[in-house]
Amino acid sequence: MHTPASMVMGIVFAPLGLVLLFTAAITPQWREGQARLGGVGKAVGGAKGADLLLLRSDGLWESCLQVAHSELRECWPVSGPYQHDSHVRAAQVLVLISLFVCGFGIMLASVGLRCWTDAPLRNVTAGGGLMVALAGLLSLAAAAVYTHHLPALGAELASSVSELRGLNINKLPSLTLRPAGSLYFGWLGAGLQLLGGLALLFGFRRPTCPSCPKQVHTERAEAYEVSS
Repeated sequence: MHTPASMVMGIVFAPLGLVLLFTAAITPQWREGQARLGGVGKAVGGAKGADLLLLRSDGLWESCLQVAHSELRECWPVSGPYQHDSHVRAAQVLVLISLFVCGFGIMLASVGLRCWTDAPLRNVTAGGGLMVALAGLLSLAAAAVYTHHLPALGAELASSVSELRGLNINKLPSLTLRPAGSLYFGWLGAGLQLLGGLALLFGFRRPTCPSCPKQVHTERAEAYEVSS
């Protein structure tokens, strides 16, 4: 089989970008921050009256809170102002659309590659590449919207914090949140999707390498004797 190198690169990068984006979508680390609580009136991890360091992280569909250096951890579906923020909702929609479009584009490109024949279906493969590239642009848009508006997405601790294993917290501190690992995965996955889609788009070009098969249409005429 004579498959152009661009198609091979595209069919490798596109699924890798899809996996990274899916990982980013299901993990709750698009932003993270920490807050120190002074003088909690209940022993936690054997440290009575000591300052507690709370670690907060938010994803697109889940938020988590953990007490540092302990096993106390609670996760819950996103709620409150964060859940209803238009930018968070936009990121959710864009990521979901990107996942579906990229998955369908990869399937279309795989059919176009036609691993069971010598020559790929260039137009079909490039069509799949166009969908993968579009998915990459949607992913980039989602990551850009979330990153740009991250400081304004709300930094308050959820009310359920006070119910975390009976902690007696009277005053909830403010948080300064920053981009976290899942958001970086999203950026990387979107970039790989875009690169993979652009590489598959080169399938529109007819191969020019000497080793590529060439279809030669010739008409063979055989001489025969006509009996009178």
